[in-house]
Amino acid sequence: MIKQVSAGILALALTTSCVSKKMYTDLETKFADLKKENRQLADDNTALSTAKGQLENEKSTLQSELDKLKAERDKLASDYAAASNNLKTLQSSYNALEKNSDEALKNNMDKNRELLAQLEAKEKALAAERSRLDKLSKDLKDRSDRVNELESMIAAKEAVMNKLKETLSKSLRAFEGKGLTVQQKDGKVYVSMENKLLFESGSWTVGSEGKKAVDLVGKVLGDNPDIAVLIEGHTDNDKITGTIGGGVENNWDLSTKRATAIVNILTSNTMVRKENLTAAGRGEYSPLMSNETAEGKAKNRRIEIILTPKLDEITKMLNDI
Repeated sequence: MIKQVSAGILALALTTSCVSKKMYTDLETKFADLKKENRQLADDNTALSTAKGQLENEKSTLQSELDKLKAERDKLASDYAAASNNLKTLQSSYNALEKNSDEALKNNMDKNRELLAQLEAKEKALAAERSRLDKLSKDLKDRSDRVNELESMIAAKEAVMNKLKETLSKSLRAFEGKGLTVQQKDGKVYVSMENKLLFESGSWTVGSEGKKAVDLVGKVLGDNPDIAVLIEGHTDNDKITGTIGGGVENNWDLSTKRATAIVNILTSNTMVRKENLTAAGRGEYSPLMSNETAEGKAKNRRIEIILTPKLDEITKMLNDI
């Protein structure tokens, strides 16, 4: 969203006058902030995966402790049963010795009292273990429910991105073989458009055929208002020479203008949320292929529209755990 606003300001400035040194410096600063935000998004995604792994480890630990407590409970129950049998035996002895001397009777009574005390202690210990076992069982269930909920949310986001990729592929099928590709990786959808579909050499004005493709992307985005969109401009490493359409200082400047041009087309669709869009120019610094060949340069001159699901709900859930 920040990147979109920055790109919009850049576009307005460039259409009214040449880029001043201060404005260029501001743009560089904003671009650095945008890169930082992009890295933060990647870190957030990694943190989510790490948190999920930690929850699963905690679940395994709780299950092990639960199994151990069950074993201890079973042992206490066995001891209790054995003690009960001993009590019955002693009770029989007591009945038999009741007819004997008072001393023998007293000894039996002492033994009975001792055994009864032991049984009472065992019963209390067993009750305490049962209480602890119940608490651990509840904790384990709560953890399992949270892990399941988190997995369901992640799966739902993945399903949305799968459907989005299929919708885009279907909508843009007419542009297959014309420098446009749609692919999904790392939980994101990438729409890549080569400059041969969008721009003339050194220009940031989108041609009619390219505008049709961008309009179709905008229609899909209008139907998916909860998707964050990053529009990146890329160039080859050929240096800018002379004056191009009012002045372009370098490839970075040109790539930014081109990204902003795509944003302007997307936002002409009133269904597209402007706050979801970010424009960025990456110049020659993120090539797909080597710039040593004409084919490689052609592949590097492109616009990439990167669609990312919003992870606010998942982040909030992890913070609440």
